[in-house]
Amino acid sequence: MALPSTIYRTSIELADLDRNLYEKLETTVARHPSETNERLIARLFAYALCYSEDLSFTKGIAAADEPDLWTKEPDGRVREWIEVGLPDFERLRKVSRHAEKVMLIASGSASAFWRWQESILPKLAVIDNLTILALEPAFVAQIVARLQRAITWSLTITEGNIYLTIGTDTLESQILFLQGER
Repeated sequence: MALPSTIYRTSIELADLDRNLYEKLETTVARHPSETNERLIARLFAYALCYSEDLSFTKGIAAADEPDLWTKEPDGRVREWIEVGLPDFERLRKVSRHAEKVMLIASGSASAFWRWQESILPKLAVIDNLTILALEPAFVAQIVARLQRAITWSLTITEGNIYLTIGTDTLESQILFLQGER
């Protein structure tokens, strides 16, 4: 018998001063049994960092041919493909041909991230429509330690910095811009 997904209800008060965007984001997110808590956190940050009214979660990890999030045109074409993790060069090259913009929130264990950064990241420079961001692994670990099924965050983004309030704790980190537009 397969394990069921774990459901998280999220409420994020988003103040993205860099984009002059102020929204209350309320959504339900399912964590696949094979997905880590770190990856779930990265998906939620991808949602907040890239938020627009037509951004939606996909089947993600359960569907190899879909990103974690995307924005589609009314005719079904993918405008923005948002991936979370440490994908290989071929996957990103392929999707960059089919989407107007590709965003990668690079995330994984610290050792896997540094190996990926040394071996894959330099190859990705040839993909013009690719932006790569990363969250500091220690910052993600602090959030995972506070993870609950009902997620309530107050998230402020300004000048490439993140200020996240969870309950009475405020955590801060830089957004690491590895490639593409800020």
